[in-house]
Amino acid sequence: MNRILIISGLLLTLLSSCASAKLTKINGVSFVAAPDSVDVSHIGPVKKMNANYAAVMPFGFVRNLEHPELIFNTDRQWFGESVEGSTQYIRQLHKNGISVLLKPQIWVWRGEFTGHLTMKSEEDWTLFEQSYEKFILTFAELAEKEQVEVFCVGTELEQFIVHRPDYWKQLITRVGSVYSGKLTYAANWDEYKRVPFWDLLDYIGIDAYFPIAESETPTVEEATQAWNKWKPELSSFSEQLELPILFTEYGYRSVDYAGREPWKSDREMQNVNLEAQANLLKALYDTVWPESWFAGGFIWKWHINHPESGGSQDSQFTPQNKPAEKLIISNYSHY
Repeated sequence: MNRILIISGLLLTLLSSCASAKLTKINGVSFVAAPDSVDVSHIGPVKKMNANYAAVMPFGFVRNLEHPELIFNTDRQWFGESVEGSTQYIRQLHKNGISVLLKPQIWVWRGEFTGHLTMKSEEDWTLFEQSYEKFILTFAELAEKEQVEVFCVGTELEQFIVHRPDYWKQLITRVGSVYSGKLTYAANWDEYKRVPFWDLLDYIGIDAYFPIAESETPTVEEATQAWNKWKPELSSFSEQLELPILFTEYGYRSVDYAGREPWKSDREMQNVNLEAQANLLKALYDTVWPESWFAGGFIWKWHINHPESGGSQDSQFTPQNKPAEKLIISNYSHY
């Protein structure tokens, strides 16, 4: 009888422990590259957010959507966009207990959308592929050297993938030969179902700017209803591929109509609306974060100089020094 009671007690303790255990998520910030190095004063605010991950984002540049040469790691770039700067950021983040997603990205002059990058000839495609491979492998080697937890092979490059799918599969194989950690690709929200190489990666990466609400100041209820329409599609896709979904970027501007076309960064949109940003984030956290198929995400975006970033008069994406910041702290504390 005593043995039965002891075993029963152990089972109850185990069940209670499992029930109270937290779901572990990637609670990330998109750590924006800056002209300067970082130290604990820049990373302290990230830790206060209860973030356990940061995306480090070095940049390469192209002249226009048809130009075959990608320029990166030059003296003309900001420190944080370079190999040296990325290394320094990664080491400081790791030193302070923050895991890293290394996410090299392309910037097209004048801010044109990278998803439209398309070369005019086979010769230009070959030149561009060679240039992009050098860019990605340089940072994949850095990721391996610094034991980065997750590496992103590309961001929002739909037409590049549509026109050159075999190249991408070969590129991912080459990345895997120099980097032993987990891999993802950051697909635009309307692109992810057409990416042909998810089976070669560890996460379905999505830059999650799904249209959510038409109203000037969306309510939490309105945004929740919208997410409940998107969730079955995401859940089904994750189940089909047997891979978790990672929001490689997510977020909303603190501006009127922030949920209508969340990807927009137009300077013409200037009417500050802190409530819209907060309500949209709360709905996302309440509906998506608890899902078992969801791995977590990276808020867009987080500037290293926290005291001077964001604020009540800022209409841009950062949640810093806004009501949205408290929401993130609360949500991240539960996972």
